[in-house]
Amino acid sequence: MTEDPNHKPNENLIGFWAHDREEVDRIAELVVRYGGTIDSGPWQFPISPTYYAVYFQDPCGNKYEKVHRLN
Repeated sequence: MTEDPNHKPNENLIGFWAHDREEVDRIAELVVRYGGTIDSGPWQFPISPTYYAVYFQDPCGNKYEKVHRLN
């Protein structure tokens, strides 16, 4: 993967499923360790009683979500 020097992030968000809550917590720790930004979480969101997620940005400003749901 190469980065375009003229790249500008937009409001699109890429989401990834997590096997469990611990996986969500691990990605949150890695995001911070490697220079990303946590936008929200990790915690249980009011979307549903089983929606545990973290929303974050990579160092370039691209947006992602890592989520675990039981249903």
